Amino acid sequence: MPLLVLGGCNKQPEPAAVAPAEAPVESFADVTTQRIIDTGASEEWLTYGGSYDEQRHSSLTHINRDSVAELGVAWTYELKTNRGVEATPIVVDGVMYVTSAWSLVYALDAQTGEELWAYDPEVDKAVGVNACCDVVNRGVAVYEGQVFVGVIDGRLEALDAKTGARNWSVVTVDQSKPYTITGAPRAVDGKVLIGNGGAELGVRGYLTAYDANSGDKIWRFYTVPNPNKKPDNEISDEVFSRLANDSWGDEGHWVTDGGGGTVWDSIVYDDVNEQIIFGVGNGSPWNRDFRDPSGGDNLFLSSIVAVDAETGRYRWHFQTTPGDNWDYTATQSIILADLPLGDSGTPLRVAMQAPKNGFFYVVNAETGQFISGSAFGPVSWATGLDEAGRPIEAEGARYGENPVWLLPGPLGAHNWHPMAFNPSEGLAYIPAQEVPQAYGADARYANNSAGWNTGADFAALIPATVRSSDLKAARATLKGRLIAWDPKTQQPRWTVEHPNAWNGGVLSTAGGLVFQGRLDGQFFAYDAATGEPLWSYNLQSGANAGPGTYSIDGTQYLTISTGWGSVFGVAAGYAFDETVPSTLGKVVTFKLGGTGEITKPDFPLIDRTTTAEAFGDEEMINKGLVHYARNCYVCHGAFAISSGVLPDLRWSPITTNAEAWKSVVHDGVLAEKGMVSFADHLSEEDIEAIRAYVVLQARNDMAERALASSGEQ
Repeated sequence: MPLLVLGGCNKQPEPAAVAPAEAPVESFADVTTQRIIDTGASEEWLTYGGSYDEQRHSSLTHINRDSVAELGVAWTYELKTNRGVEATPIVVDGVMYVTSAWSLVYALDAQTGEELWAYDPEVDKAVGVNACCDVVNRGVAVYEGQVFVGVIDGRLEALDAKTGARNWSVVTVDQSKPYTITGAPRAVDGKVLIGNGGAELGVRGYLTAYDANSGDKIWRFYTVPNPNKKPDNEISDEVFSRLANDSWGDEGHWVTDGGGGTVWDSIVYDDVNEQIIFGVGNGSPWNRDFRDPSGGDNLFLSSIVAVDAETGRYRWHFQTTPGDNWDYTATQSIILADLPLGDSGTPLRVAMQAPKNGFFYVVNAETGQFISGSAFGPVSWATGLDEAGRPIEAEGARYGENPVWLLPGPLGAHNWHPMAFNPSEGLAYIPAQEVPQAYGADARYANNSAGWNTGADFAALIPATVRSSDLKAARATLKGRLIAWDPKTQQPRWTVEHPNAWNGGVLSTAGGLVFQGRLDGQFFAYDAATGEPLWSYNLQSGANAGPGTYSIDGTQYLTISTGWGSVFGVAAGYAFDETVPSTLGKVVTFKLGGTGEITKPDFPLIDRTTTAEAFGDEEMINKGLVHYARNCYVCHGAFAISSGVLPDLRWSPITTNAEAWKSVVHDGVLAEKGMVSFADHLSEEDIEAIRAYVVLQARNDMAERALASSGEQ
């Protein structure tokens, strides 16, 4: 099923300057680099991936193969959002720090779930139109008494860990451009590291290190060249002059669209080699023919990059998808491990990744040299990897006028969901998926400073009218799976098939367990060695986030944040029950013998009828489909079929009235609620064509249900 895209524009005013506070004098939440190195993922969960190696493997064993059946709910905490929740909670000194949509931060008592404080960065909701994949946030970093959060509008903020008071705030992006931040910061050696997102809309990516006490910038590493290939007076200048500039031509839309390459998720500190290893995203626009007609590799798009931790100076890179053409980001989990390789079995420190393009890579962590790689799922865009790890592209994969179906699609064979690694079993656990996509060159493409800039046409093979039953049938062909992957043999040890394509992040434990949530709200524990399901629990909401675990006073807790949304939840029209909206997010925490309950959602049914009569000829309807696909899809769902996270336009009273529709879409009367005006890039005629398409979809759905209830086929 295709993934189509949203357009929009927002100019976010810069927040008033906040004077830096003096460094905290109390030792509350006294997390240091050495403490994270020494502690790892044991009694606490001090950093995003559990440890600096980001293995998401806990040494706790109280919850194990024999006892897991006794898990019950210890406590729940209701988050203040019905949008996507993707954060793994951080637990320090008995306090849990977690985020929800719109970059809200909560401090909770990790034993009881009692709220200690909550912080709202008061984001202008209009900025949500710049968020490609829902207004999510993947969590915080805690370091030396402060909690660091990246805010969706591009701010990095430091909060007092004890009180939630804001110590400092710095704008990390040009807020006149469609940048966002959804990833969790990382903190190391007195620095806070943060990237950004927005490549689909046209920005230039980079990673920045800030002083943890003051918020002052220490260094910045750009991931694509300056449009004129001149120096930026940043630490990345040297490698671009020496190496990366030559991989780009002098013309193409990258000059105006920024080139992309945003660092929106994986940032890893390699303490052994004293370097930062991070993943780089897709190009802007996606289609290289438009982005850079010279046909170069376009460094450092879709690459794993290592830089010196102190200075940010380039060390090495490995490009997973040269000349990216398909949104095959390399921002997915990067895991560091000491892996016994070769005939001698001598451990070698490696970096492992399963990026969107469908290949699992093992590279030397010190040098970036390719060691091995293999497809971990169905791949049709490439036939394999050469000796250097470069993909061997399949004929026709670089789409043109004739659309082609490819696996993976832009959702990837593995998306942002964190994978885990069990060093005892020697297995990486990948939340994988099978979601094909039709790609074709967009003949209408032109740089749009206020909208999506992919250069790809995803509506070319789609009929103007699609029924709800058609969408359900299409969704049934999508596949999700949890793969236990042996990085030494580059083969799966075991696989669990899921009923849904989109499946959640993973936690591994020394108790011999692998935990994973699912789209349908089921939370599973599997035997780490065999994949046998040992326990499950209905969370009453979608579970995308990576779980965590910790111990207090001898009791081990298992925790996960829930909430229905993210790009798949919003765009795919994929509700538990299409007659009800999504549920509110929660933090759900378990322990052995827990007797709590999760409240079942009780929302009113949606009235799935409309009084609007279908209107418009075939040309108007087709025009409405194209404009809907390019501007509305990501928020309001495929073929105007919403998942309920955001309004289903088919059943909105606004859709029945041309003037009311125009006041929202053209005039922006609901901008404060996040529905900004599209007048800059949609004419009033275009807007009315979209309404005609939406009304037709509503009438078709009503007719289909009427036929079904009468027993006719």
